[in-house]
Amino acid sequence: MKNALFLFLLNLSLSTAYGQVNVIKGKVINAGDGRPMVSVNIVNLNLVVGSISNNSGEFEIRARANDTLHFSYLGYKSIKLKVTNDWITFDSMTTVEMTELALALEPVILSPFRLTGYLEYDILNTPVRSNLRYSISGLSNAGYEASSKSVVSKVLGAVFNPADFLYSIFGKKPQELRKLRQMKEDDQIRNLLAARFDREMLTELLQIDKVDLDLLVSECDYSQDFINTANDLQILDAISSCYEEYRVLSKGRSRF
Repeated sequence: MKNALFLFLLNLSLSTAYGQVNVIKGKVINAGDGRPMVSVNIVNLNLVVGSISNNSGEFEIRARANDTLHFSYLGYKSIKLKVTNDWITFDSMTTVEMTELALALEPVILSPFRLTGYLEYDILNTPVRSNLRYSISGLSNAGYEASSKSVVSKVLGAVFNPADFLYSIFGKKPQELRKLRQMKEDDQIRNLLAARFDREMLTELLQIDKVDLDLLVSECDYSQDFINTANDLQILDAISSCYEEYRVLSKGRSRF
């Protein structure tokens, strides 16, 4: 009986330790020369909290055992690292090495339009932007483009069409939607996303690929201009706003 009680208490303590959130420490260095890397973005993909390395390459971040940390820095290969029990138990300064990418320059196109010099012809063959100014929360006094069609009307179609891409994304991934709300509430994550345009962090956190992410924003009736030029924070706010409209319309539909 005593042995059974001891085993029960041991399992209980281990379970509690496993789920406990701790502050872990680490250091990011360049794999090529061993120098510390400053301002590396670190995100816990499970808890949806962020951190950044200091001038010595060191960082602290909240984590539990088996959480996944995502490290990213412009010009370097992003890596994922699993938090181990030893890292937490011994409070060690784990060293993370990042490898520089070999970048190939793409050809630059100076003009996307073939202009002839004949005004009437060139006017007909130059696309006209029919976008409206659209406010995105959390950004300073700036408007961002969205197409002229109402976002509400687009989302309304999603509610009444179960096959719609927007419905399938929002309806089948409740965990990612919780992350979406957490991302909006964490200042470190928002600051990180405001400086990024590669969608990498968004796709990692929401567990969808870049093609589906762009399609999702498009289904929310944002213009291609907005998708091409928006930073990751603007994309996050656009998706969040669209989802809130979806929730309101879904509740309205359930009353009938």
